[in-house]
Amino acid sequence: MSHILLTCLVLALCAGITAPTAVADQRIEHVAATAPAAIGEQGSILLRAGADDAVFSVYSITGQQIKVVRVSAGSHVSIELPRGFYIVKCNQWSRKVVVH
Repeated sequence: MSHILLTCLVLALCAGITAPTAVADQRIEHVAATAPAAIGEQGSILLRAGADDAVFSVYSITGQQIKVVRVSAGSHVSIELPRGFYIVKCNQWSRKVVVH
């Protein structure tokens, strides 16, 4: 039963993933300051809140929740993670992020 639930969660998260844009290749300082952002880098994911506080949930590609982080408005947090693909969900979007 839990395997079916996990599969549904992964499919639901993947349905909300948007296509990567040129913004994803830029460092966090270059992204518009008013929007939340998640940028994959070497060994970490940078999470930036934007104009309002934001809650980010980080999931493995299999759907296992790895971390939940609250970031205050205007600040950012770096989460160290092993190389791989992750799904980052924010209150406004969800995206696939690659850690190099």
